[in-house]
Amino acid sequence: MFDTMTRRGLMRTGLAAGAWAAGAAVRPIPARAGEAAAGVPRARFRLGMVTYLVGAQMDLPTLIDACEKSGMEGVELRTSHKHGVEPGLDAAARARVRETFAKTKVKLVMLGSTCEFHSPDAAAVKKNVEQAKEFVRLAVDVGAWGVKVRPNALPKDVPPEKTLKQIGDACREVGQFAKEKNIIIAVEMHGGGTSDPPNMARIMQACGHPSVGLCWNSNAGEVKNSSVKENFDLVKQWLKHCHVRDLTKDDYPWKELMTLFRGIGYDGYTMIETSTKEDPVEFLKKQRAAWEEHIA
Repeated sequence: MFDTMTRRGLMRTGLAAGAWAAGAAVRPIPARAGEAAAGVPRARFRLGMVTYLVGAQMDLPTLIDACEKSGMEGVELRTSHKHGVEPGLDAAARARVRETFAKTKVKLVMLGSTCEFHSPDAAAVKKNVEQAKEFVRLAVDVGAWGVKVRPNALPKDVPPEKTLKQIGDACREVGQFAKEKNIIIAVEMHGGGTSDPPNMARIMQACGHPSVGLCWNSNAGEVKNSSVKENFDLVKQWLKHCHVRDLTKDDYPWKELMTLFRGIGYDGYTMIETSTKEDPVEFLKKQRAAWEEHIA
């Protein structure tokens, strides 16, 4: 550890982009060149991992080593995990994080905060907004491209539209702060009720800021008649990041999802977020192999 939404009439806000050269400021992720033999654009996105579950107990050197050995190209450092990359780090520790990633091809893509803006308590929302801004400052210092935030519920006894607008307003405030620092905010499609794609679209409509987009979360509820296309189409204009689960299982239309992302020109990361009882490196190698099949 280091030192102790209407669907029409809206302009497309743009797709995910970002990556970092060693020690440099945030810059767009360079696209992969080339066309498939049949003339279909090749997938330009990459595979990485969220530290949640598989990497939660790895310190930063161990985590990077596991990524290098398994073919994970990027990482999302979720807060509270053993890697220790948190807003409480001082300037020297932040510099060491940046230097650590400068020595590897593994990219620090995202800081996975748990900042959430759905509470009916205005003081709690304000506290989370300020915490999200601290993660933005940290992202600048360690060389991350973005910060993940999330809704987590539709509170009882509060009209859903009021909560969705409140979340959107809070995201806009964080997005305005992030824009000044060239950081992207990715709102995870998360939480009871809030994760529903129509509601996430309403949050984005209320937010209306180009530095804020969505993180597709590969939730079971997104699948209708064995397809995610209907729900994907509701939110595709805002997608900037993506979480996936165990890609070796057939409980989700993974190949369709990858095809849909390719169809919108997505050039960000798809991030493994799941658990395993296997050796982590061997598990992630299997995920890489399955991912390659799904994007073929």
